[in-house]
Amino acid sequence: MAEAQPQRVSTRATGVVGIAVLCSRVLGLIREQVFAGLFGAGRNLDAFLIAFRVPNLLRDLFAEGALSTAFITTFSKKIATEGDESAWRLGNKVATLTAFFMSAVTLLGIIFAPQIIYVMTGFGGWSPDKTATTILLTRIMWPFILLVSLAALVMGMLNAKNIFGPPAMASSYFNLGSIIGGVAFGYWLDPHFGTRSLIGLSIGTLIGGLWQLTAQFPSLRHVGYRYHPDFQWRDQGVQTVLTLMGPAVIAASAVQVNVLVNSGFAARVTDAAGHVIDGPVSWLNIAFRLMQLPLGIFGVAIGTVTLPLVSRTAALGDMAGFRSALAHAMRLVMLLTIPAAVGLILLAEPIISVIYQHGRFTTEATRQTAAALRFYAIGLAAYSAVKVLAPAFYAIDRRYLPMMVSIFSILVNVALNWFFMFKLGLGHRGLALAVSLVAIINFSLLYIMMRKYAGPLETGALFGLLAKLLIPLALLAGVCWLGLETMFYPGAHLPAWQKVFAVLLVIGVAAVVFFGSAFLFRVNEVRDIVDLFRRRFGRSV
Repeated sequence: MAEAQPQRVSTRATGVVGIAVLCSRVLGLIREQVFAGLFGAGRNLDAFLIAFRVPNLLRDLFAEGALSTAFITTFSKKIATEGDESAWRLGNKVATLTAFFMSAVTLLGIIFAPQIIYVMTGFGGWSPDKTATTILLTRIMWPFILLVSLAALVMGMLNAKNIFGPPAMASSYFNLGSIIGGVAFGYWLDPHFGTRSLIGLSIGTLIGGLWQLTAQFPSLRHVGYRYHPDFQWRDQGVQTVLTLMGPAVIAASAVQVNVLVNSGFAARVTDAAGHVIDGPVSWLNIAFRLMQLPLGIFGVAIGTVTLPLVSRTAALGDMAGFRSALAHAMRLVMLLTIPAAVGLILLAEPIISVIYQHGRFTTEATRQTAAALRFYAIGLAAYSAVKVLAPAFYAIDRRYLPMMVSIFSILVNVALNWFFMFKLGLGHRGLALAVSLVAIINFSLLYIMMRKYAGPLETGALFGLLAKLLIPLALLAGVCWLGLETMFYPGAHLPAWQKVFAVLLVIGVAAVVFFGSAFLFRVNEVRDIVDLFRRRFGRSV
């Protein structure tokens, strides 16, 4: 029998997804920038963000978390073992079930919105009028979870057919719809963008969700899928998806539930006099959004390409290929996210100032948001690696392990939140630090378990990569420090265009220095990226 060939995550496919996710994340930043400029980091924006938090949490847990992981795993195995027609039938059954179930969830969410918001705002910590506004916005945005669940299902079908670009770009249409529709309806309802205009932002969210779903339909038809309602939910494939989803919901919940819990703590942050203050929810949300830029470009992109590959190799019994692909994916994640984390820690204030410090977003808001971003960035590499590692357990039928780790992580997060906020007095900074520490714990436990059940994961190569990156990371940090000292020193008042140019220049030089030095140190994963550009552009390096 021929020896199994090492499996490698396609750097080309990862690049395509990365570019698409970059567009989505940049538009997401613009969306946050526009909303922060119109409303500031205060009462109104806090209300909108809390209202959006629950449907957005369910999107991460069910749609782009559990449903996506369970469906792609089962769908990819179906294609590998039974062919396309069987897989399309499974798709019809799961799509029909998803539409039915999420419609019921939407109805329940609208009915019980007051109780949900009561819990999310620290058990009634907000004023009655602010709470009433948040409840109204929540009810308007609940159908978003139905739209985005169907969009995630379509994305899963396309990814299993090795179509990565169009589904990754679909999130860009969500952000465009949110910006265009939200601002247009908000202005129509209140040209001064007061509390009433928040209804417009909520309507824009639904427009964006619908656009994200329908934008993928042409690609889906191109690969041969035709939807037909199918209520035969006793099918073995459907049962497999549902069986995987239960543990996947809990496993995917760790970071998102922790962020949700943190929002409840943030809603109770007080000043020196003991009064609840406005702003911490917005500071944490904006900081988390900025962390999601490298997370999406690198962690999510690599995870998206890796899951169908490891599912197919596991279905065919190629465990050597499974381990090889997974180990290679984790090294790519570390290579790309660790320097991003260092850059975010050092350049937090200049980046936030350039993107958000306009209109009602003040210098103090920039300072507070930067403090949260620095602590979030500590866990960026671990958070990204979990996006790759956790779904792989479903391919080897060890679905309960990520679930147990996540339950443990949520308990640890609550304890850390309480300790950092009430014992150490770190406020919202402590909440961000708790998320990072939990992500590191989560990844460490999952890695140990994967080594136990799947075998060696080329750990020596991973540590070798980290050792080779020490000097490139030191050089990157030096470039960032030099930029801070020469361009962003205290008291510097640069025009807006010069601030933008300076931030882009420092980031660009730091990236060139890091990857150039890593290439000289013979980091194989960097050479993979260089080979991709050679093939793509026909140039020699």
